[in-house]
Amino acid sequence: MLDYGLSLLFFCRFVGRPVVFFIVIIFTMRFFFILATLLLFLSNPATAQQQNYKVIAYYTGTAEALAEHPLDKLTHVIYSFMRLKNDTLTVANEKQAENLKKIVAYKKQYPHLKIMVSIGGWGGCGPCSDLFASAQHRKTFAKTTVELFEQYGVDGLDLDWEYPAIEGYPGHKYTPEDRQNFTELVKTLRQEMGNKYLLTFAAGGFDQFLEESVDWAAIMPHLDFVNLMTYDLTSGFSKYTGHHTPLHSNKKQKQSTSNCVQWLLRHKVPSGKLIIGAAFYARIWEDVRDVEHGLYQGGQFKTSVPYKNFDAYFSAEKGYQYYFDKKSKAPYYYNAKDYLFATFDDKKSIALKVKYLKKKQLGGIMFWELSQDTRTNGLVEEIDRQLKSK
Repeated sequence: MLDYGLSLLFFCRFVGRPVVFFIVIIFTMRFFFILATLLLFLSNPATAQQQNYKVIAYYTGTAEALAEHPLDKLTHVIYSFMRLKNDTLTVANEKQAENLKKIVAYKKQYPHLKIMVSIGGWGGCGPCSDLFASAQHRKTFAKTTVELFEQYGVDGLDLDWEYPAIEGYPGHKYTPEDRQNFTELVKTLRQEMGNKYLLTFAAGGFDQFLEESVDWAAIMPHLDFVNLMTYDLTSGFSKYTGHHTPLHSNKKQKQSTSNCVQWLLRHKVPSGKLIIGAAFYARIWEDVRDVEHGLYQGGQFKTSVPYKNFDAYFSAEKGYQYYFDKKSKAPYYYNAKDYLFATFDDKKSIALKVKYLKKKQLGGIMFWELSQDTRTNGLVEEIDRQLKSK
């Protein structure tokens, strides 16, 4: 193209056609400008991807309360949870149906926003092992899922089976065959959905899930992205304290966001399909002795506290002292007066997670869950600030 332009330029000057000569000058300058812009764009992958980062909110509240949050700073809302009735995906009741309609209606005001629904959750997938072992049940489930999408205007489904093939909620059935059945479920859903709808799943962020629960190579080509639950990594069943949503591992705790991400990258899962998780709540242990400010000490899980209540709950007047683990990039509180330990995400750890996902060119960040954030100047706004920063 460049040789052609220069040849035409020489010809026009030779035959004395100043108007055509001027046009060719403009054409050549424009060509070089586009080329330079393209090279600059491609040389900076972070800039190239910046507009594609996903900010995904799980949400369990009402449509009216949802409107109080900064929806312009989200890309996806996953309304949780739909009901499994036999092998059919449906709403739990008329109240949930009306709520879903109102939530989907926000897409008129925020046309960029995708509204998804999820099934399962902790304690919500009791029949999943038996149900999805049947090809006919998988087919019916996929068919009724698309019917629900069409009825309500939903954009996709998030599978939150906790967990295939390994122990999850106490008493829920699990078998080794769950792993292959999950693969068949994903394939059946994608076949029924085509490319019109989003299909994702929530994955445990710990080693046993990564290694045993799903066949990553088989499922990821059919999925749009995976929501990594890199929180509750020290669960409420633990008799010892620890970080429940750390960015990095340390000598005393292997499970972390980066441990999960690096495992998946080593197993060839595309980085752009990895959505790391953040927690909009704290987990608190009691009867924790005053050693290492309560970190990695014996204790009993007590309760959870939403981020919006942090200022009132974790006050210095009540005896709480703030600490930050520089190795794990994780904050925690210890109350030496009442022997209480708390682990959580805050703006500092959220900012570091966003910087990490940008450095690794991951797909984005998700969190459980939006109603636990403050209405203004909260964690969603911190995510947005960090995504837009250089």
